[in-house]
Amino acid sequence: MDASLYQQMRELEDRHWWFRGRRAIVVSQLQTSHLPKQAKILDLGCGTGGNLAMLSQFGDVIGAELDEQAAIMARERGVAPVVRGKLPDALPLSASSFDCVTLLDVLEHIVDDRSTLMAVNKLLVPDGRVLITVPAFPFLWGPHDEAHHHQRRYRAKPLAALLRDTGFEVIKLSYCNTWLFPPAAAVRLVRKVFPKGNAGTELALPPAPLNAMLAMLFASERHLLRHMTLPFGISLLAVAKKLPE
Repeated sequence: MDASLYQQMRELEDRHWWFRGRRAIVVSQLQTSHLPKQAKILDLGCGTGGNLAMLSQFGDVIGAELDEQAAIMARERGVAPVVRGKLPDALPLSASSFDCVTLLDVLEHIVDDRSTLMAVNKLLVPDGRVLITVPAFPFLWGPHDEAHHHQRRYRAKPLAALLRDTGFEVIKLSYCNTWLFPPAAAVRLVRKVFPKGNAGTELALPPAPLNAMLAMLFASERHLLRHMTLPFGISLLAVAKKLPE
């Protein structure tokens, strides 16, 4: 990710509708993931730490982040320890240490996503959970992905196959950010054809009433996701369980 975007992320991720909606969906999924009380949770690629407080309600949390500036911002929140590390093979963490690992819009940044998921598998205890969110649909690739140094966007079936190949049983796999897919996809496609301007403006904070409405719409999907899968969306959500070796 461009270094200038970390400061923007720090300023927005507590308030912006997209981050708020995603956190609501993650909380809902973790509530039904049968984690032990005071679970050991690792937020891989924690960025500036916007998810650490949310995850801490489920147990003891630690963050891991590659970028020094982002790691400093995350530590300054005073919520959880944050270590520096690089996926897939340079993490200062012990095997079989965590009940849950989260990769919240992280996997798409990494060249070798297969080796990364294999590394995550090793970090988990038996039957441990991984919760992943990634951007969906390659046809939506555009300036935003390039500014954030994405390697790819995902579809459901290939992600499910990748999880199975790296030692996981898929528990939940669904698209999300579905209600807002038509306008968001239209904006992405227009920017793909007319890429002028700063891709980072996709994270600009809307006026307060609109921001609140968008957050409510996105977060409302958590109720559906408890009972069904959604057929399309801007993002893709996966929850998977570590299989016995």
